[in-house]
Amino acid sequence: MLSVSEDQIRSIGEVLSNDKRPLKERFRALFTLRNIGGPLSIELIGKCFNDPSVLLKHELAYCLGQMQDEKALDILISVLDDKNQEPMVRHEAAEALGAIGSDEALECLQKYKDDKVIEVAETCQLALERINWLKNSEEENKGLSQSLYNSVDPAPPSSITNIDELKKILVDEKATLFNRYRAMFALRNIGTEPAIAALGEALNYGSALFKHEIAFVFGQMQKESSISYLKHSLENDTENEMVRHECAEALGSIATDECTEILNKYLSDEKRVVKESCVIALDMCEYENSPEFQYANTLTST
Repeated sequence: MLSVSEDQIRSIGEVLSNDKRPLKERFRALFTLRNIGGPLSIELIGKCFNDPSVLLKHELAYCLGQMQDEKALDILISVLDDKNQEPMVRHEAAEALGAIGSDEALECLQKYKDDKVIEVAETCQLALERINWLKNSEEENKGLSQSLYNSVDPAPPSSITNIDELKKILVDEKATLFNRYRAMFALRNIGTEPAIAALGEALNYGSALFKHEIAFVFGQMQKESSISYLKHSLENDTENEMVRHECAEALGSIATDECTEILNKYLSDEKRVVKESCVIALDMCEYENSPEFQYANTLTST
């Protein structure tokens, strides 16, 4: 937890909660609070789940999960319980409960594992499997849950290293979602061009939840060879908005000139969550290509 005064934290919270501020500023405030951590940051994040922006609320839940602080459980459970919240927000609350990994979340996740909203149901099933895996896994295997990308993932990577075998699991719609996710994260960690091609092909298979996670993984990997796959899904206006939004944010992480060109085309998309994702993604592109970022990268690589 960073050392910041209570007044400073509250000032950051005011930026986050002010829907008159540009969305990119509010996102920066959110991620600052996530990095600071602690009960006050959690409280201020939790107060923003009545915001009109689905994208922001989804990101609130994501950050609470990544903080892995049990003090956020009550907030996340109330969001998952709220049927008036958008599916994308409830799904992220369920994933966050899985990321925290507490037994206290099991009852709520069990309650919604057959939810009428498929994205919510599938996420609850995944979260339940992750918590059970953490409880039952051998001590030496628990290190698998530590991501190479400093993220808390919905499933640990598979121990399989053969790309063809992993791809077979990845596109097998009869396999459990948990095992398909494990194959996905294993391919992410391998990171070669054949692994990227396997992930790209799988972007055409399965549920919106599954495809959106592949897009998220591409954003983590930041490989230019994934751009064509992300572009194809973003351009498909019949694709679920959850998938298209994640493709936009992944393009923002990759941050090439081509990514900027693609994202600019969808700044007026009819889906608000896609449009806002492009705004945030373009801000990411600008930051990734800024002198400040390049300098920081030089410092961390030496």
